[in-house]
Amino acid sequence: MNAPHPTAVLREQLYRDMAPLNLTPLWEVLHALVPQQPTSPCVPALWKYDEVRPFLMRAGEAITAEEAVRRVLILENPALRGQSAVTQSLYAGLQLILPGEIAPSHRHTQSALRFIVEGSGAYTAVNGERTTMHPGDFIITPSWTWHDHGSDAGEPVVWLDGLDIPIIRLLDAGFAENNTSKAQQVMRAEGTSFARYGHNMAPVRHDNPPGITSPIFSYPYERSREALDKLERDAQVDAWDGVKLRYLNPLTGGSPMPTMATFMQKLPAGFAGQPWRQTDGAVYSVVEGRGQAVIEGGGQTWRFQFGPRDHFVVPSWHSARFASEGGCVLFSFSDRPVHQALGIHREERLS
Repeated sequence: MNAPHPTAVLREQLYRDMAPLNLTPLWEVLHALVPQQPTSPCVPALWKYDEVRPFLMRAGEAITAEEAVRRVLILENPALRGQSAVTQSLYAGLQLILPGEIAPSHRHTQSALRFIVEGSGAYTAVNGERTTMHPGDFIITPSWTWHDHGSDAGEPVVWLDGLDIPIIRLLDAGFAENNTSKAQQVMRAEGTSFARYGHNMAPVRHDNPPGITSPIFSYPYERSREALDKLERDAQVDAWDGVKLRYLNPLTGGSPMPTMATFMQKLPAGFAGQPWRQTDGAVYSVVEGRGQAVIEGGGQTWRFQFGPRDHFVVPSWHSARFASEGGCVLFSFSDRPVHQALGIHREERLS
């Protein structure tokens, strides 16, 4: 048996001697800290709504919205179990509210989005204005704004929650506060924010902090779908995305939230898309129709057959391509604004 090389012995002794001082050698981990390309620990995953919904309804029997504060089933990435994360930077969950319930008012540093999956007639209130929920609507809860949810509907209402919880956790910058009352006082008529900012116009004087979060907090699906349909008829369909639009902050032209971008896209009937990959991981909610997602990364391939109300995640730098025989509509959100602000966003369109 050969004796250890003298250099190896010296190194091992160096590591042992300096360990009590909380020192570690960079050269042993440099390849992992500065990889040649992204190597996300996350994996693609699909949540079939028909399988998830019974557990949501059972949660409705097991705990009230008031007891839970937010009755949510977290969509955890299979490779990040226990971390309450769908990617390393994003949180996603499905929230249920039942007729007559109120999810009590609170506020927190984390920015949040709501994308309505099932049911109509519940509401979200943000800083004194309510908006009624309808399937396909995209609703914002800006950072540090009072918000509560309630339901006057006669049916369960379910929505997708997307938050930047892991980003705020990474920065150790999270704060939260409960309101003194369950529901905040409504001070403005429903639709006020959209009337002020949703028609390519804005008030001459306003107090919304520009560049932070969109002053529109509810984007109705009816208008989004109308735009997609018109573009499908009148414009060239993109070979990678079909017809895809991003939601805007009308004051800046940027993303609606500082940490999360949101998108709506339509894959026409017979669409067979080309593959793409991007550094921002993305979460998808299927609004209408059916299709297939083929995702590749780390030498593995995942094939997801998705239908209405299903959810899936495409991690960073995994190639993905979508197809739909009958056509479908997809909502998605990602952490793209963070990448863009840091100047590190990268996207490749493959063939």
